[in-house]
Amino acid sequence: MKIIVSILMILATVLIYWLMVKLYNKIHIPLLVPIATSTFVIISLLITFHISYHTYMYGGKWIDELLGPAVVALAFPLYKHRSTLKKYAVSIVLSVVVGTIIGLCSGIMMAVLLGIDKELILSLAPKSVTSPIAMDITDIIGGNPTLAAVYVMIAGIFGAMFGPYLLKLLRIHHPIAIGIGYGTASHGIGTAKAAEYGSLEGAIGSISMTLSAIFASIICPYVVQLFL
Repeated sequence: MKIIVSILMILATVLIYWLMVKLYNKIHIPLLVPIATSTFVIISLLITFHISYHTYMYGGKWIDELLGPAVVALAFPLYKHRSTLKKYAVSIVLSVVVGTIIGLCSGIMMAVLLGIDKELILSLAPKSVTSPIAMDITDIIGGNPTLAAVYVMIAGIFGAMFGPYLLKLLRIHHPIAIGIGYGTASHGIGTAKAAEYGSLEGAIGSISMTLSAIFASIICPYVVQLFL
């Protein structure tokens, strides 16, 4: 029975994502980015048909297993653009450091001003870092890793949805800047969005996501102590 349910959940997820990609290609606006619309449709269907998350994950866990190979595959554009990475190495590192600090501080400061519970703030702090590392950081500083994963997903989706509007508003067109912005602020989802601009943007987004995770794991505990 589990095998049948797993297959059905996998097929349903792939079909929904494929349809959302077709919709996105037809009506190409950032708010309809496939990962956001797919998530919304899947959640709506689960609620409508009273399917539990546990049941969905019979198949969902197999899709989740593909995340590792997908991340490893990001090494190809890095290798392809290695000369550009060397050329802009200092700019990339400094920009990611500044972006990581701003990402940590802005989230914590806003949460403190709004009077949010301390545990929620600690879970929110590493929101711009890729999920596995964000969950580990949150566990170390005393937050809730499960909540951290939710905040990471929200940050990634919002970055992919509203990033294009912000870049246009600020008139940012340089591929290095675009890649750094998406990779630092919106981790893997942002990197995927950056790749839509071109392979160079995707490569820069990939290295920025990696560096951001490293810097956040070092800086986050000190930033938290500064504000809390």
